[in-house]
Amino acid sequence: MVAVAFEILLIFVLAIANGVFSGSEMAVVSARKVRLEQMMKRGDRKAQRALKLANSPNDFFSSVQIGITLIGILSGTVGGAKLSLRLQAFLATVPALAPYAELLGVLIVVSGITYLSLVLGELVPKRIALNQPEQIACAVAKPLGWLAIATTPVIKLLSLSTEALLKLLGIQTLEASAITEDEIKGLIEQGARAGTFEVAEKEMVSRVFRLDDRSINSMMTPGIEVTWLDIDAPWTENQRRIQAHPYSQYPVCKESLDHCLGIVRTKDIWASTWSGETPNLQHLLQAPLYIPERARALKVLEEVRTSVAPMALITDEYGSIEGVVTLNDLVAAIVGELPSLQDEPTVVQRDDGSWLMDGLLPVETLKAVLQQAQLPQETEEQYHTLGGLVMTLLEHVPQAGECFEALGYRFEVMDMDGVRVDKVLVTPINPPAPPPTKL
Repeated sequence: MVAVAFEILLIFVLAIANGVFSGSEMAVVSARKVRLEQMMKRGDRKAQRALKLANSPNDFFSSVQIGITLIGILSGTVGGAKLSLRLQAFLATVPALAPYAELLGVLIVVSGITYLSLVLGELVPKRIALNQPEQIACAVAKPLGWLAIATTPVIKLLSLSTEALLKLLGIQTLEASAITEDEIKGLIEQGARAGTFEVAEKEMVSRVFRLDDRSINSMMTPGIEVTWLDIDAPWTENQRRIQAHPYSQYPVCKESLDHCLGIVRTKDIWASTWSGETPNLQHLLQAPLYIPERARALKVLEEVRTSVAPMALITDEYGSIEGVVTLNDLVAAIVGELPSLQDEPTVVQRDDGSWLMDGLLPVETLKAVLQQAQLPQETEEQYHTLGGLVMTLLEHVPQAGECFEALGYRFEVMDMDGVRVDKVLVTPINPPAPPPTKL
């Protein structure tokens, strides 16, 4: 009985040892390298060793597999050669079981070893490793490093054999792929659901990723909406424009926006006024930053941030000015609309679930409101506003009252500003049913 108890105890120990190896392997594989790097920068030497293992997994995997294989062989030897024979001898003493003693002994021992190997050697340690991968990876990094050094000759043999076999099969070893934008978005989405990130943080990061996909003319203020000062007009007329449309800066032009002479800051104008002088716009001009209309928004953000120019002018291929972009426009593309900078909201949801939208609403905002990944003919037609979508689908300059259906919504032109679409009513075709009334 002492021998049987010792053999059972040895099988338990081997199962636990197998669990240590498999759990350590899972922890190192699952550990986030970014978090290990952060721990290493804080002076954690264990994290440094764990990161070294994670970055060079070949020797580590080989040494772990050597340990797991040896444990499996030893468990089979102890169970098959000794414990099963003792169990067979015991079962043979029972008359009813004597004819099946050999088969039952093998089945019981194999089933017991398999159960312990799966539960103690695989499932439980791997679950533990997945719960705290970085901490466990740091704890086992040093002994695993020692094991890798001790088994270096065997590891070299196994590595050479593996590489030779892969080469014979025509399989090339690929480098670990860099983390993708979609993976980062997925991690942020998971973090928001878990409460690690605020919803506002997730939305801002999503907008930052979209910046590089947006051309700058999708977020500019179009030329027809730009308030500019006339260099040849009397100061009283320019003053009325400033009072009617108060902004922090204005283009100064001659006859039209296409002949822009520069940018003037409102604070410089008022500084001259407070000193008792009539502002001389020519002396207050600053050179603008010119941006081609196809430039990516993220690139423009970098240029505007490092430039001393207070405003960027968006030009087409013929040199005409299509519109203007300020740093506030770019910031709003990241943090969302800034109501204090707008005369009126561009999207208003009504009680019946429909939306009254401004025709100049950017397509990115429209897609976010309607929860659409793509708009009809967006890529082919290169429109950038809701008004552009309306004209593209109607194929003419619309009149108030015209409507069409798309994306499960009814779009109705409510108002026109000359030839520009001013207001559009967007109504779900199949609105959600109201909740049942509780009696």
